[in-house]
Amino acid sequence: MAIRFFQEDITFNFKDRNKTKTWINHCIRDEGYELQDLNIVFCSDNYLHTLNTTYLNHDTLTDIITFPYQDNPIHAELYLSIDRIRENAIQLQVSFIQELRRVMIHGVLHLCGYGDKTSALKEEMRARENHYLNVFPD
Repeated sequence: MAIRFFQEDITFNFKDRNKTKTWINHCIRDEGYELQDLNIVFCSDNYLHTLNTTYLNHDTLTDIITFPYQDNPIHAELYLSIDRIRENAIQLQVSFIQELRRVMIHGVLHLCGYGDKTSALKEEMRARENHYLNVFPD
């Protein structure tokens, strides 16, 4: 099992790699899944927008796109827009790292079967996000 971090078209110094790997592994196991491979790619709005239009046919900005290749064990990629996360953190009046963790665990929860297309699903997703944000190893 491996979690790897990459960056595309930006420079981003992510310092909490080991704690984040432990946290994500805990979440995946807690949700009843196993992890094979997870690539987490930090990128810009432009890079993520190109992926969104090319692969999902969505002409919108977003903070994360999740590409699941295999369900269980999980083999997937998460693409996170650092631009969007920074902007959202300011708008939501939370720290950048808090918003980064929320977006990251949001993608992981999608890999564990959670959706967010309805109000009820969004509420359930937010509850799980909050749960896992509270257990991040500080």
